[in-house]
Amino acid sequence: MKICSSSVYALLAPLTAITLVSALSACGASDEGAGVGGVTAGEAKALNEAAAMLDARADNAAAALQGDDSANQNANEVAR
Repeated sequence: MKICSSSVYALLAPLTAITLVSALSACGASDEGAGVGGVTAGEAKALNEAAAMLDARADNAAAALQGDDSANQNANEVAR
């Protein structure tokens, strides 16, 4: 029994189409959707809040250091 090549293609074409459609449907967008940089909106908000906290700490540390320097300068001037 000889199988005609056109009948093989006739069987494989729908199977291939179904496989491709199901594979591509798995690649759909997520519910949250990715924002800039591939992170979700919730992740971006958390990162922004963490960055703001770190900036505030750095500002407080810089202010504390400036306060210490001025106190040291004043102490040195009084000692002279």
